[in-house]
Amino acid sequence: MLDFLPKQLFLFDPLSLFFIFVIFIVSLPSAIYSLGYFTPKANPCFAGRQAPAAEKNEYSSAKITLFWFLLVLFVLSMCVVVTVGNVLVFLVAWEIMSLVSYFLVVFDTTHEKSIQAGTIYIIMTHIGTAFLVAAFLILHKYAHSFDFAAIKNVCLIMPGPTKDIVFLLLLVGFGTKAGIVPLHVWLPYAHPQAPSQISSIMSGVMIKTAIYGIIRFVIFLLGVNSSWWGVLVLILAVITCLVGVIYALMERDIKRLLAYSSVENMGIILLGVGLAMLLVNMKMPYLAAFALIAGLYHLVNHAIFKGLLFLCAGSVYKATGTRDIEKLGGLIKKMPQTAFYFLIGSMAISALPPLNGFVSEWLTLQVFFLGALNSAGGARLFLGICASMLALTSGLAAACFVKAFGVVFLGLPRSNYAQSAKEVPLSMNFGMFFLSILVIVFGIAAGLVIKLLAKVAAVAMNVDISTMRFSLYNPTLTAQVGLPAKELGKSIYLSTPMIALVLIVMGLAGFVVYRLFAKGKPVSYQTWDCGYYKLDSRNEYTGTAFSKPFRIAFSFFLQPYRKTQKVRESFYQVKSFAYETHTTLVFKKYIYVPLIALVLKSAKFMRRMQPGSIHLYLAYIFSTLLLLIIFMHKF
Repeated sequence: MLDFLPKQLFLFDPLSLFFIFVIFIVSLPSAIYSLGYFTPKANPCFAGRQAPAAEKNEYSSAKITLFWFLLVLFVLSMCVVVTVGNVLVFLVAWEIMSLVSYFLVVFDTTHEKSIQAGTIYIIMTHIGTAFLVAAFLILHKYAHSFDFAAIKNVCLIMPGPTKDIVFLLLLVGFGTKAGIVPLHVWLPYAHPQAPSQISSIMSGVMIKTAIYGIIRFVIFLLGVNSSWWGVLVLILAVITCLVGVIYALMERDIKRLLAYSSVENMGIILLGVGLAMLLVNMKMPYLAAFALIAGLYHLVNHAIFKGLLFLCAGSVYKATGTRDIEKLGGLIKKMPQTAFYFLIGSMAISALPPLNGFVSEWLTLQVFFLGALNSAGGARLFLGICASMLALTSGLAAACFVKAFGVVFLGLPRSNYAQSAKEVPLSMNFGMFFLSILVIVFGIAAGLVIKLLAKVAAVAMNVDISTMRFSLYNPTLTAQVGLPAKELGKSIYLSTPMIALVLIVMGLAGFVVYRLFAKGKPVSYQTWDCGYYKLDSRNEYTGTAFSKPFRIAFSFFLQPYRKTQKVRESFYQVKSFAYETHTTLVFKKYIYVPLIALVLKSAKFMRRMQPGSIHLYLAYIFSTLLLLIIFMHKF
């Protein structure tokens, strides 16, 4: 019997349906956005002026058709990945998804950086796939089948050490796609070079398929075997959060900033997943379900607001021809709609209430606190540290997007292209508008979203949620059906509608007070002018200046260095002075560069074995045959 043939080809359980939903809520507005992004006609944003080289009419009708074919294939492959019930078909769909996304990364083949980014991406993704293949082969050895059901049954009796090895292989394989530090190296290269709507889908959806893989294969099929699994995931998640947000703070390329921010948010999602894995081993299944709900909530929230921010970044790039935030500024007057959408996305990703990013991060913090209160000793200390690192990450993220929004949209224009920018077409605006509405809806309707996500978590964690109660205001664990004593009466109060109402009332009250008691003409100044006047764009606050305190605070990790150049008219007179500051990519410098050097050195050594001599090749064949004869005789 051919055991590799699927017995149950597709799964449509709540976990798969949830991820299909996430795929389409980002892919559909991104596709609509593409109608205005790709056009064979001249870009309307450059009417009356010369377009930058990057934005000349370089997309022929044939290339636009190719894009739509790749986009449809990309979305379909992701849908197959999250619904298939057979490991072999999963791997095929996984490879198709990776290859199609590679072609989309290198879509702008005229740009050398696109080719470089695509090369790094395809190498890293296939390294991850190699680890997945190794894990799946081990599972097949025990199950004698590639079907999920057979694998789940055999995992119940699989030896513990073997499950540990499979877990580590799966973590590396899926962690590479998810951008877990230090496997994140491809992400800040690939996302900026892909078209912005593809960056939106890759960051909002594709890297989330790795989270699906961890939940499906580690939690659902393999079964969490030991507490150290959850501890390891939490440690990696904390490191990923901090590294991502610190590097995002330092960036001046708006799309690289968003890419590093995706690394940070993948860490936040993994905090919820890792905490669920830890709590289920600590015999707190209901808190584990809450933790997974928090992780899944942030997953869909990040898909929405990061998709929105990438589309906004694409609009800025189309209108100005640059991604360098130091060359922008003043775009709130030139592109008011894009500025408004970017502001909503920035507030959401900064976890400001009552938007969706606040809900999921706040829920994650609450589960950490409840887990710590129901633990003792080292576990309590560890969970407390993780919670504090999440709070630090949220604060740094808020600072990062204050910089991004303030420098890009406020102040004065810093280049000719920023000075003459115009709003993007209607289809691009609609894509941003749709996602900005979802940012608000998923924040206000938190109670309903949590209730739906509880069904997904129940399937993944195999937990009966009949004793969990949900309302618009708070999800509660009630004292029914023999709940463990330490989990009785646990509730998490949350009312985003009430928060929204309070904020609206406070805003109206402040406006009324201002109108009643303000005397004289209001005084206004330019943003970043700090109360001064007659300043031009060269004197205003820059993104580099804004991030300098953080660069100093984290200098032990960032290892900043400077480049200065003076052009003198004479010994005493300096005509011009150039100053540059950079940070060190620690993981690239200390891990990947030495590793690549080792590979190249090994390749040069192996070249000696391939000198082109037929006599040497015959000797190799003879030696191999001799060894095979000895081996067969011995066994």
